[in-house]
Amino acid sequence: MSTVRGLIDRLLLICAVVAGGLVPGFIAQYRQRLGGRLEQARLDLAPWQKIANLFFGGSLRKLIRFHLASRVPPFHAEGAAIRALVLNVRRLQDEVAALHGSLYHQILSLALHPDPGMVRDTLSAWVPTFGLSTQALLFAGVFAVAVWLIFQALWSAAAAGGRRFVRRARGPKPHAPKRMRST
Repeated sequence: MSTVRGLIDRLLLICAVVAGGLVPGFIAQYRQRLGGRLEQARLDLAPWQKIANLFFGGSLRKLIRFHLASRVPPFHAEGAAIRALVLNVRRLQDEVAALHGSLYHQILSLALHPDPGMVRDTLSAWVPTFGLSTQALLFAGVFAVAVWLIFQALWSAAAAGGRRFVRRARGPKPHAPKRMRST
């Protein structure tokens, strides 16, 4: 049984190092995709910004209010669309900024605030790359050790539970008769 455990143990450790090393590459591709969406959103907003520059002193907020105050339904709807574009640009800027810190900051940001559609799109076009930066290698090592420790804990707990189960199935141990002391 110890040979099987050792084999699983080493295989799991190798897989965990590889998996941990792939995370930085995925984040880089996610960040590039996010940057592309931000650039497209800025391009979509640019004509409206030009109009705001010409008629509202550069204030998109005033342009949006002007459109929303209109009683003409298509013009009013344009105000809502412009506001949605502005909010989308701000959201994307915040997400891009959050992904420019350290690797650990990027992982935490992506883990806590993922864009499910963006994650799905990135995964569908993902080309696995193993990060070779110091941070990426360190993360791969830390990730592998964490996975390995979890495996060790689960294996030990399962083995202890298995031993208790076997003991219960066998029944109580017969007690040896007590020896009487002769004096």
